[in-house]
Amino acid sequence: MVSGKPTAKRRRNRTIELGIPSDLGWERAAMDVAASVARCMGFPADRIEDIKTAVAEATLNAIEHGNSLDASQRVLIVLVPEGEKLEINVRDRSSTPFPPAEAVGAPSLEDKLTGLSNTRGWGTFLIRSLVDEVEFTSTSEGNLVRMVIHLEP
Repeated sequence: MVSGKPTAKRRRNRTIELGIPSDLGWERAAMDVAASVARCMGFPADRIEDIKTAVAEATLNAIEHGNSLDASQRVLIVLVPEGEKLEINVRDRSSTPFPPAEAVGAPSLEDKLTGLSNTRGWGTFLIRSLVDEVEFTSTSEGNLVRMVIHLEP
């Protein structure tokens, strides 16, 4: 490390990978690992709760919708703590791409409370509300949710 910048090898050594079966309940392992990493990085308690919720929602979507609750299909959660940010990637093996962002509007709490809408759509809404950056990408290898949370002073 001559220039003071971390090398690719050093960054890769700080990456945490967790592969879980697509069974409901395993999202808790992803939440726990994300919370532990965020705690080690110095995130405040309220942001750790945001991170846990966002990771749980992304992982549940991958388990339920991406991998269709097929326990033989793994969900891969990759956490990359780097400087003042934590990047979290959640990947499934789905062959069904994410719907376009403009097709997924914000769910209506009013409609939900009056029974006019179902419970779908809240996961991605929560993720978008709780993290600083989010990208939903679909490839031939599956879907990827990339979330970035910045450590605030």
